[in-house]
Amino acid sequence: MMDRIEADYTLETAYPLEEAAATLAGEQSSGTFIALPGETPELKARAAARVEHIEDLGPVEKPSLPGAGRAGEKHRRARVTISWPVANFGPSLPNLLAAVAGNLFELKCVAGLKLEDLRFPSTFVAACPGPAFAVQGTRQLTGVEGRPLVGTIIKPSVGLSPERTADMVKTLCEAGIDFIKDDELQADGPHCPFDERVRAVMRVINDHAERSGGKVMFAFNLTGEVDEMRARHDLVRAQGGTCVMASANSVGLTGMLALRRHAELPLHVHRNGWGYLSRHPALGFSYVAWSKLWRLAGADHLHVNGLRNKFCEPDDSVIASARSLMSPLTAEQPATAMPVFSSGQSALQVHETWAALGTADLIFAAGGGIMGHPDGPEGGVRSLRDAWDAAMAGIGLQQAASESPALAAALGRFGT
Repeated sequence: MMDRIEADYTLETAYPLEEAAATLAGEQSSGTFIALPGETPELKARAAARVEHIEDLGPVEKPSLPGAGRAGEKHRRARVTISWPVANFGPSLPNLLAAVAGNLFELKCVAGLKLEDLRFPSTFVAACPGPAFAVQGTRQLTGVEGRPLVGTIIKPSVGLSPERTADMVKTLCEAGIDFIKDDELQADGPHCPFDERVRAVMRVINDHAERSGGKVMFAFNLTGEVDEMRARHDLVRAQGGTCVMASANSVGLTGMLALRRHAELPLHVHRNGWGYLSRHPALGFSYVAWSKLWRLAGADHLHVNGLRNKFCEPDDSVIASARSLMSPLTAEQPATAMPVFSSGQSALQVHETWAALGTADLIFAAGGGIMGHPDGPEGGVRSLRDAWDAAMAGIGLQQAASESPALAAALGRFGT
């Protein structure tokens, strides 16, 4: 596979599996619905996608998607691997996406299709920018070593003024927070303009850094058009900020690539909208495949949800997503990213997260778990720090709570 990219799919079809897989490969490379004069054997040898593997997974009762051909026929599900020569699209993530996740979802032979994984030759990975900071760079900027970054989100999502936002940041800095992020809904609205928010927040963060010797990382949501994002990044950098945030599905791969090639700060990438790409079990993307595209585009931090979260995602999926970010894309270019746990998190999920993941190289973001603590944000931050210290030392949650008033209060407040 030195010059080819491989994609794994779960395919559902009423057609013979070999025929359906060949249709996918042809549609997404050199073929069409009927043989044409230009489709020579030489062209196919050079440019055709290949069906590398088919694993029959057995029958299904009915088609998962509407509009599939042969609706009255028996349907089967299969694991299918297809490969493309890199020369078909070159070192281009947007055009790679068109090949591996383009018209194939609309084919009549497809009654269900999910892109499960992608594998790249080292030459393709090397041609992509990839993350510039990831774990090591983030730790250097924050000064946090040997434990997760404890973070939070400014809530309410929208409606706060720049001054009110800065007041909340001051409280969080004094509480000992490591990381704060804008909500994905807060970018540049008239009630809280981006430029005013950055200046107000960074005055607080810079003042705190002068007193404490450590600078809290704030991920400012600069999501917008490309020129806007570049200008917003430059303002954050000029004000002494250490992180910017963008919504992946809003700016797209080209927007993220443009931002990455311009940026001198870590890119905190939010996955909002993820559900419409993944929630149907027979349609869309797995997180493993989707996140690899954003890692190649330059994401330093990527959201993975959290254990016992407020959404529909099960815990095993959350952990699989986090592990996938830590897996090298190739031996030569690791291109790992830092997983961000969030969504209904508090000190209660810390031990489970550590047991399932076994690493501290993550951001653990709790909104209500910090701001809603009975002792206020300082108690919330302390409860998380104490929980992580205990989990990594092999001390059980209840024993740790008996020695930590902040952790005991968190269990009382958030426990069920």
